[in-house]
Amino acid sequence: MSCLMVERCGEILFENPDQNAKCVCMLGDVRLRGQSGFPAERRGSYPFIDFRLLNNTTYSGEIGTKKKVKRLLSFQRYFHASRLLRGIIPQAPLHLLDEDYLGQARHMLSKVGMWDFDIFLFDRLTNGNSLVTLLCHLFNTHGLIHHFKLDMVTLHRFLVMVQEDYHSQNPYHNAVHAADVTQAMHCYLKEPKLASFLTPLDIMLGLLAAAAHDVDHPGVNQPFLIKTNHHLANLYQNMSVLENHHWRSTIGMLRESRLLAHLPKEMTQDIEQQLGSLILATDINRQNEFLTRLKAHLHNKDLRLEDAQDRHFMLQIALKCADICNPCRIWEMSKQWSERVCEEFYRQGELEQKFELEISPLCNQQKDSIPSIQIGFMSYIVEPLFREWAHFTGNSALSENMLGHLAHNKDQWKSLLPRQHRSRDSSGSGPDHDHGGQGTESEERTAREGDSP
Repeated sequence: MSCLMVERCGEILFENPDQNAKCVCMLGDVRLRGQSGFPAERRGSYPFIDFRLLNNTTYSGEIGTKKKVKRLLSFQRYFHASRLLRGIIPQAPLHLLDEDYLGQARHMLSKVGMWDFDIFLFDRLTNGNSLVTLLCHLFNTHGLIHHFKLDMVTLHRFLVMVQEDYHSQNPYHNAVHAADVTQAMHCYLKEPKLASFLTPLDIMLGLLAAAAHDVDHPGVNQPFLIKTNHHLANLYQNMSVLENHHWRSTIGMLRESRLLAHLPKEMTQDIEQQLGSLILATDINRQNEFLTRLKAHLHNKDLRLEDAQDRHFMLQIALKCADICNPCRIWEMSKQWSERVCEEFYRQGELEQKFELEISPLCNQQKDSIPSIQIGFMSYIVEPLFREWAHFTGNSALSENMLGHLAHNKDQWKSLLPRQHRSRDSSGSGPDHDHGGQGTESEERTAREGDSP
């Protein structure tokens, strides 16, 4: 660890680990800089949103003073950083499961490529360790451990770090969501139109990006961070704030765990950059950018998956699909996810109301019902993307299955709309009437600003 340096926006630089630990205790944002000089955020560097700070909010929206932020957010960061900088890796808790539960979990893993895989049940059977268990299995079945000569103990340590850095108190953006996205990504990587072209590196990047794409998510969206002047919004200049943080945090964990330390430096740098490109693609504000490119490729029939750049683009599309695939699951699971994400939206709305901030789109429980949110999201975000994905796959069995669930689930939500909304839909002014899946610019913007239902 002697080569490790801690830096905050170029302001402070120490080479002594003891000085680093003291410095970390005081800083509001800490990032790692490895030998490559490529910046990455420290594991656990994202502060829990402490809304006591908002009591001191000025009219301009600033959160108190830097001194108060440092004082309130320093202890947990110091606890993690001071141990890690001395080379002491916290041990994962030992989870003892009944043999019957282990047997059921193993049986479920034998069907992990099935679209009706129940991630909620799997999480219960693994005692809340669905992400770690799933990734270890997938890395093994895809031959990645052997191909990249990965140490199994180090891999497990890294995956535990990722799982623990998800916030379990978030109704939606938690480790179970990450496991669900990873399982969906595994299904997409098996699509015949894509699978025959993928290299082991492509597969590893796809699975890692899926597992870590929302790591350390605070349970609020980017507009909230911007209007409360959160330090990450300032750090990333209000551009893909959460996605940049997820990426940098992932790099920090890769370096701390030394999972890829045995690989050539150029290769690890390439992996870090490609992970960033994949995770940044999940920014819902870039939806039209990727959808337009995908349509153009499919119209021109110029996708050449032998080419690494085109394969990477389709990995980005696959990850975007996996991230918003909940409406394409069977109704029982899709409904659970919808209720979870709306609960997270409503919690943000309640906080905004409490601290006299403007309530964000989709976050007002009194005005934004779950059915209306879901119908809008399906119409303007999910349907257009999954129709093009089906076009790419040649209307594969999985694609037809997903589109069938999507249509059924949309009908289910329509039947649950409040009566006045249903009558408005039937009169032609509903959120998805006669748009062919394409909403008005303002409606699409509202769906995007609400993050990913």
